[in-house]
Amino acid sequence: MRKVVLAVAVSLEGFIEGPNGEYDWCFIDQGYSFTDFFKRLDTIFVGRKTYEISSEMEGGPPGFPKFKEYIFSTTLDKVKEGATLIKGNIKTEVEKIKKESGKDIWLFGGAGLTTSLLNLGLVDELSLAVYLVAASLYSITLETELNLR
Repeated sequence: MRKVVLAVAVSLEGFIEGPNGEYDWCFIDQGYSFTDFFKRLDTIFVGRKTYEISSEMEGGPPGFPKFKEYIFSTTLDKVKEGATLIKGNIKTEVEKIKKESGKDIWLFGGAGLTTSLLNLGLVDELSLAVYLVAASLYSITLETELNLR
């Protein structure tokens, strides 16, 4: 079965974005490469806010491979061509997608979708890049209690 992988940058206290969705505090060391991580994936899960922000970047960020995209939203009625909109029971939909053949799935964001999938026990692997930033400047946290096995 495919794994849902949450790979995300967090502050020391667990904040993942600023009050307006900004992530300017998150920087990537120029020597770091996502190549190996991307090789194990063929699908991404994206929440509505992240989808709307990323859709402004034609083709995605530099070096970002083409993935099968699932967009999770209760308010959108359509998404870009090639993406799949998930509006219904996300637990059932994610469990179905995980059973399909393919590589692992990247839970790309944002905070709302991440919180929902964590609380539903649908995230199989966590990879957290912890940044030493003043978290009091940021107001969006993952509101969940993790039961690590």
